[in-house]
Amino acid sequence: MSLFTIEALELLLWTSKPKLPCLLRLSLDEREETQMSIPHLFRCPISLDLFTDPVTLSTGLTYDRPCIERWLADGNLTCPVTMQRLSDASLVPNHTLRHLIDQWLIAGAADFHCRTKPTRSVNDNELSLAAVKQKLQSPDIASAAKLQALDKVRAVAVESDIGQACLIQLGFFPLLLQLLLRAPWPADSELIEVALDCVLSFSPASPLDSLNMLTDSSNLDSLMLLLDQGSARIKIRLCHLLEVIATSGATQELSLIVGQSPRVLQALVFLAQNKPDGAASEAAVRAIAGLCSSEANRGNAIREGAVDGIVSYLSSSAGKTDARALAALELLLVHEEGKRAAVRNPNAIPVLVKMVFKVPSDHKGGEHAVGSLLTVCCDSTPATTQAVDAGVVMQLLLLLQSQCSSKAKAKARALLKLVKSMWAAHAGGGQCNNDK
Repeated sequence: MSLFTIEALELLLWTSKPKLPCLLRLSLDEREETQMSIPHLFRCPISLDLFTDPVTLSTGLTYDRPCIERWLADGNLTCPVTMQRLSDASLVPNHTLRHLIDQWLIAGAADFHCRTKPTRSVNDNELSLAAVKQKLQSPDIASAAKLQALDKVRAVAVESDIGQACLIQLGFFPLLLQLLLRAPWPADSELIEVALDCVLSFSPASPLDSLNMLTDSSNLDSLMLLLDQGSARIKIRLCHLLEVIATSGATQELSLIVGQSPRVLQALVFLAQNKPDGAASEAAVRAIAGLCSSEANRGNAIREGAVDGIVSYLSSSAGKTDARALAALELLLVHEEGKRAAVRNPNAIPVLVKMVFKVPSDHKGGEHAVGSLLTVCCDSTPATTQAVDAGVVMQLLLLLQSQCSSKAKAKARALLKLVKSMWAAHAGGGQCNNDK
């Protein structure tokens, strides 16, 4: 870095803007073009990728911290580029380079969103990610200014995997969580919505243990308030966040806390039954399914109406989440409480019969639908009769002729055998099972 002046690097900043579309969504040629747009001074000599945490060795050369730490951990005692033996293996953060990369990323995000390129010189306070973070942390900054800062964070996070990695490295993920949980509702509803967008854009790659701040009762209360009273968009995003919590190994304890909350489950069930808003009901069902993946949560979910909520969703769903909803329902019906809830619901059996075979077919969903029917009907002749009246025999025959799994076919044959035994019992003047 000593060979280049700050002025030269700032000139490089404006003459080589990053192209920000996510690399994973680009063709090979487009990826190469995007990689070529990264200034070579912003690349780690080891990985050839953009620096996320630049540090300088005693030789004066800068590397990305994860790369040079792996190099040293492997027993190497030399500088990777010069091969000069290191008298001192300490790593010094290169704040100047970090700052310039921040500027470059934000400037590129602004260009990507068709904002006007400034004709004046670069203003460090406007473009530095560190300054953006400081603005979001300050209690004295107005909501409008924080919203503007969040727009910059969202632009960098959504449009660039590299930018997202830099934001995570700088600790933006827990900061955004704190912001959305502590912002006054409903005064800062737009700020909360944008903060949620940013959190969800980070979540696949973020250290999700930061979400465990929700184990604090005050933070969980804030989340439940938003789930109860938030706008439709906020509620949908919170459902996505709950799905992340329920399916991540880093948040298992939090998933149990959320799954034992009647208030959370009641809100999710209410959303699942909200037929006019398909996006909200789908997001809620995905969150319920995620929470029900833990056996410890299933009993409470049943008591708060999860069976009725899923059945209501399936009765009018577009099909995208059917398989997950049916898988969750099959798990819930293993419990006696869940089975009784399904028998009490007049729509449960007809809906399940409809889901056995659909066009276009969803073999995985059909398997779970047959499994659910088998669980309910094996203990209830009225339920079996209702399934027959709803056309289950034809549905099962269609499923058996399809390309479904061997497991689905085994369940279908078992259900046909159960139906046959019921009719044989009726023909002989008896009943195959006790009514429930």
